[in-house]
Amino acid sequence: MTETAHAPALPFTLRRARTGDVAAIKRLVAPLAERRILISKESVAYYEAIQEFRVAEAPDGELVGCGALHVMWEDLAEIRTLAAADSWRGRGVGHALVEQLLQEARDVGVQRVFCLTFEVGFFERHGFEVMADQSGVDPEVYSELLRSHDEGVAEFLDLARVKPNTLGNTRMIRWLPGRARE
Repeated sequence: MTETAHAPALPFTLRRARTGDVAAIKRLVAPLAERRILISKESVAYYEAIQEFRVAEAPDGELVGCGALHVMWEDLAEIRTLAAADSWRGRGVGHALVEQLLQEARDVGVQRVFCLTFEVGFFERHGFEVMADQSGVDPEVYSELLRSHDEGVAEFLDLARVKPNTLGNTRMIRWLPGRARE
């Protein structure tokens, strides 16, 4: 994010994640996984998805937040693994990461962004709504998405194999400007 005339400079910078950031991303996720807020992943999963991640970096080089945008379909993506260091919560890290990921969703042509979260109020402040029971995709796309092995896709589709929800979080969605809801 860059400084504007209306907004003060952030006490951190956002950038694309690099392979050397994986250990720090795992450290950011670990306390949230222990509290069953996020799911812990093996290092290989982070390396395979490193191009999806953005990180927030403090002036001293410490990574203080992370988040990823995972494209699921032509018009659908998921914000996942959104985390901020406990000492940086409430300082705009999550907000900046979500706004960056939403912009990237727009840039690649995504019109709906999905998330699984315990932080319903946080995501509501960013324009997300709790999802209705249906997935909101037509039968042909639904059939294609069923072929995915990705657990996030299964959660989005509300498939029985992911029920009960392993974490108990809330499915939310945000429609980006440029397309009316069907």
